[in-house]
Amino acid sequence: MTRQLRPTLLYRDGRFVSGESLSINEQGLIVAADPTHPAETIDLSGKALLPGFVNAHSHAFQRLIRGKAESRAVSGRDFWSWRNTMYQAAAHLSPEEMYDVARMCFLEMVRAGITTVGEFHYVHNQPDGTPYEDANLLARQVIAAAQSVGLRIVLLRSAYLRSGFGLPPDPGQRRFYESAEAFLASAAELLEQYGSSAADVRVGIAPHSIRAVPLPHLRAIVGWARERQLPVHMHIAEQLAENDACQRESSSTPVALLAREGLLGRDLVAVHAIHLSAEERSALAEAGVTVCSCPTTERNLGDGIVAADELMRLGVRHALGSDSQAQIDPLEDARELDYHLRLAQQQRAILDQIPAGGIALPIASRLLECATVNGAHALGIASGTLQPGEYGDVVSVDLDDLSIAGRDAQFLLPLVVFGMQRSAIRDVMVNGRFVLRDGHHPLEDEIVSKYQELCERVWAPGWERERMSSV
Repeated sequence: MTRQLRPTLLYRDGRFVSGESLSINEQGLIVAADPTHPAETIDLSGKALLPGFVNAHSHAFQRLIRGKAESRAVSGRDFWSWRNTMYQAAAHLSPEEMYDVARMCFLEMVRAGITTVGEFHYVHNQPDGTPYEDANLLARQVIAAAQSVGLRIVLLRSAYLRSGFGLPPDPGQRRFYESAEAFLASAAELLEQYGSSAADVRVGIAPHSIRAVPLPHLRAIVGWARERQLPVHMHIAEQLAENDACQRESSSTPVALLAREGLLGRDLVAVHAIHLSAEERSALAEAGVTVCSCPTTERNLGDGIVAADELMRLGVRHALGSDSQAQIDPLEDARELDYHLRLAQQQRAILDQIPAGGIALPIASRLLECATVNGAHALGIASGTLQPGEYGDVVSVDLDDLSIAGRDAQFLLPLVVFGMQRSAIRDVMVNGRFVLRDGHHPLEDEIVSKYQELCERVWAPGWERERMSSV
């Protein structure tokens, strides 16, 4: 039976309106209201209804290192030394433990109002570096974790073929490596099992980075994905050292190399895209590339500040991701996209009224687009605007929550984007099914308990000494 959601306020066409409802049919799709068709009414009075948030870039297993890499003594001074703590987290996880950490991560996403995650998955092998009999075993564990929690997942199967230009294999990456042929075979198997149109599981392709995928293999992988009309995600220009290595190998920066090879396109999502020249930003815009920023991770790692204002002026779409799970809060990522620019430029509301794509939007509307419709575009799913034909992915917020008290319909959107805390999120619906209801997830106690046990095993007393002795 069709469900008719009746909130106090409904977000529609860029503003909150009262007295309207949202209808979702038996297939989990939003439909136009039909008074002649019987419907189950769901009372959401006292709540506002928004599109579900889309997390376009996630490494779920890195939830395990939150709080463990905030010391220079343990994780060094920069991104490159931080990776060693990340490698330690990845080193010994069993398939069952991968499932437990992913469930914890995805539960937290649901509680943050996320309805779809793009999981950039690159842990493939056994701890000793040899493949599992099922090369997609860990990918399936991550997919199963999302299904258990109720989160839609786009599994972005990552190719990780080398440590870097001119570098020997890194022992910390032995669970990541595979050949290009093995990668394509595994990706094809996942695509055959899950297809490209299922409501709860999709597959995309993710050549990890220029440093991890040599150009000849990159051409083949992107071509394979495009033949199948799959989204292609790739880390690009996150670090200056990455650009420098690419320059040494190919006499080009990553973006210039991709442009020269015809690998930029509307299906490409450039994750981070921080260290770009004006010419490179223009190349991304001309090709229709989407940029996925991860501000809470980028500030945690000291990556740098993305020039979101310059990219948006050129019409580049911006999606958002939680990346290393330093924090899981899509609205925090949205507001930090502007806050970082404010600090750098010593001005306010930098992204307000930028005529991105020929349309000037108020800053709150622009940032909400980044957290919803742009993320949906990056992952190739129909979601983000609460229009008929889209998935029934919605989030309700408690209008009496302390963080948005004093609201009214006119100022609720900027209040939500710039001030709302996760405590306000009460209901989350994915594909027309409640995943979170009145703040309750049925598996929360079990998920948290198993995750606590996992942390106690991985981070047993003395792990810091073991870590420092191995550096």
